[in-house]
Amino acid sequence: MLPLSLIRAAVNHPMLVELKNGESYNGHLVNCDHYMNIILRGVTLTSKDGDRFWKLKECYIRGSTIKYLRLPDEIIDMVIQSEKRPRGGRKTRGRGGGRGRGRGRGGRGRGGGRA
Repeated sequence: MLPLSLIRAAVNHPMLVELKNGESYNGHLVNCDHYMNIILRGVTLTSKDGDRFWKLKECYIRGSTIKYLRLPDEIIDMVIQSEKRPRGGRKTRGRGGGRGRGRGRGGRGRGGGRA
C-alpha cells in the first residue's frame, strides 16, 4: 500500500495534519497531489501550544511541511480490501502484444521490411 494511494482514498473524509512547526489542522480532505500537497475544507487550526484555535473555510498545506497525517481506520481497511480484490484487466503478452499485428519496427535491415 503506497502512502499517496492511502491519502487519495481519504478524499471527503476527516483527517488530522500536524506540521513540522507544531501546528495541527483538522478538516476534510478535498485533494492531494503527488507532492503530498493537501487541500482541506472545514478546518480547525490549532497553535503549536494548543491554546489558540482558528476556524478556516479551506486551506492549502504544502507537502514538505507535513510531519504526520492521521486518517480514520475505515480508510485503511477500505484500501486493504480494494487491494485484495482481483482486478479484471485484460491479459497482454508483453511488449505491446495483444493489440493486433500493426506495423511494428520491421526487422529486415535498414528498410524496415517495406516491400
